[in-house]
Amino acid sequence: MAICNQLTLKCCLISPKRESFAVKISCKPRATALSRPNLIMCGLTKTNKVEMHTSKRQFIGLAAAAMVTTGLTPARAAAELAQKSASDAEVTEKVFFDLTVGGEPLGRVVFGLFGNDVPKTARNFSSLATGEYGFGYKGCGFHRVIKDFVIQGGDFTAGNGTGGKSIYGRKFPDENFSVAHAPGVLSMANAGPDTNGSQFFVTTVNTTWLNGKHVVFGKVLEGYEFVDQVQNLPVARGGVPLQRVMIADSGVL
Repeated sequence: MAICNQLTLKCCLISPKRESFAVKISCKPRATALSRPNLIMCGLTKTNKVEMHTSKRQFIGLAAAAMVTTGLTPARAAAELAQKSASDAEVTEKVFFDLTVGGEPLGRVVFGLFGNDVPKTARNFSSLATGEYGFGYKGCGFHRVIKDFVIQGGDFTAGNGTGGKSIYGRKFPDENFSVAHAPGVLSMANAGPDTNGSQFFVTTVNTTWLNGKHVVFGKVLEGYEFVDQVQNLPVARGGVPLQRVMIADSGVL
């Protein structure tokens, strides 16, 4: 069987819970030829469209096939198969940040939170925005800015990326990885698995390598131009902005 230089699988997977997942797997085969059974199982041709109603075993099998063709780990392959795009996630709540740069007003950024997909993570963020637990984002800064990657903030205890805490305690587990990373999404910063606190980042480019590692829980609805201005600020070593970028006010709309 001939192997193309670029193979693409476009599927609509129906999980055992009757959830539909639009899936596209693009891969460049490794130097060793892929086995014929895997290609047949996936229905993998250059531009084939397949709809599959999957049992639990079949769903896991498709994840394994994705692992074979893309080199992902089984857990990562399964997570990526099941992910939805941020544009398909329902916004259940809106949170605003009024930003300043060097003490001067910059503008308002409005985030939409995905409370149905990740309710615990969304609740943490909105509660920190309102300060209802006696601590939160108001007066906190963005301590890390990397152009064409992310702007990161939310460390209101140390201010340098080593602190922060959630409303559930210092850390709480990864809720799920049901929404994929894309430009303009809101995602939890962490120090490894199950170490979510209050730190978050906003992506400015497509960061698919973060899928399955960081929990996406929202997206920018308004004011992305201010995110873009922040990512273009001069920075010192480690991405620290030379001018302080602060959340002067925050809350729920």
